Amino acid sequence: MSGKLNHRVAVITGASKGLGKAMALALAAEGAQIALISRDAAQLEAVAAEIAAAGGDASVHIADVTSEEQVRQAEHAILSRYGNVNILINNAGVNVRKPVVEFTLEEWRRVMDTNVTAAFLMCRSFVPAMTGHGYGRILNMTSIMSHVSLPGRIAYATSKTALLGMTRTLALELAAEGITVNGISPGPFATEMNKPLMENPETNAQFLANIPLGRWGKVEEIGQLAVFLCSEDAGFITGTDILIDGGWCAR
Repeated sequence: MSGKLNHRVAVITGASKGLGKAMALALAAEGAQIALISRDAAQLEAVAAEIAAAGGDASVHIADVTSEEQVRQAEHAILSRYGNVNILINNAGVNVRKPVVEFTLEEWRRVMDTNVTAAFLMCRSFVPAMTGHGYGRILNMTSIMSHVSLPGRIAYATSKTALLGMTRTLALELAAEGITVNGISPGPFATEMNKPLMENPETNAQFLANIPLGRWGKVEEIGQLAVFLCSEDAGFITGTDILIDGGWCAR
């Protein structure tokens, strides 16, 4: 398999489904070797099999990325297999939708750990392997909730705004190494996380009414954006956040 990302090794968290899977398939189609990380072994194996069937190369790594120990174990396994890493996509995420007065501290911490702390742990583990090559790409899956918000999203919006701050800081910190760091802020996409909203006629209609393009995003569109940002063509893009939201934030 050949393409824009030949000889690149990409680590993708939350790669078992949704946007993570879409990005894994897209990067693999462009020649990248993919290290898939998730807690769901069966789903990861299915993604790896799909990549292999298309002529690509993928490995499966079971880990809870909120655990320092498990991230270190994944780091060791991936570097033992590939030798280095060129691309890191921090995609693992979780959302809890409820008013602030109904939030438990455990729920708050789960959102923060998954959406922010996990990205920190992954960067700390894999940035050393990315340095010294004059090329590197880190993509953090932020959200339109990094820019705007909705009622009931206090933990999610806070976590994604924090992740955007991390993105900007790392872009400055790693620029001298030729490592770019960017956010991708998806709007409403047809993923498992949003399935409850899409299946509720009332909320589905409300969301569609707020999307100028009048539809939910397709996961494949995220995949192609990730390919571009990881390619040599995007080498002068760093420290920013790409909105892919059907016009949501332009209103």
